[in-house]
Amino acid sequence: MSPGHPETKSEWFRTLNPKGRIPVLADDDRVITEAPAILVYLGLAHPGAKLLNPEGDDLFRSIEWFNWLSGTVHAVAVRMIWRPDYFCDQSQGFPAIIDKGREHLDAAFSLVEGRLQDEAWAVGGAYSIVDPYLLVFYRWGNRMGIDMPGRYPSWTEHARRLEQRPAVQRCLEREGISLWR
Repeated sequence: MSPGHPETKSEWFRTLNPKGRIPVLADDDRVITEAPAILVYLGLAHPGAKLLNPEGDDLFRSIEWFNWLSGTVHAVAVRMIWRPDYFCDQSQGFPAIIDKGREHLDAAFSLVEGRLQDEAWAVGGAYSIVDPYLLVFYRWGNRMGIDMPGRYPSWTEHARRLEQRPAVQRCLEREGISLWR
């Protein structure tokens, strides 16, 4: 199980986000919570970076990805694996919850793999803010001991393309993390 985020229980954090959950983005005089809202905000706040195409289908497809990854893949499948105590108070039930979470995660990851097959990027044929969000889930798969390169070769190529981006390299270095463990 993941240890969670104990900082979310602090009084300081609760003043930032009374929900007691991450992510939270504080930018100037605004505080934004929930990954889909933060990602849309970042994409629209920095149009020169071309992170979110506000025109046509690309915007809707991006929001579709954000909501599914956040509300289904993360909130259900990942949480079942790392936080089975969220679903059941009795630890003897944890293995069944974790197993079911792995089933849900495999189905979700297989869907990602299929969507990235023959596609360099997740939305509209161009790099977007959806791509680094997918990278978070790829890394989590590795941390869960899933053979990501063996099971999801298209997604692995996507992760390798992202890993070559200077901004991604800076982020990984700053956070002291690796995609591969």
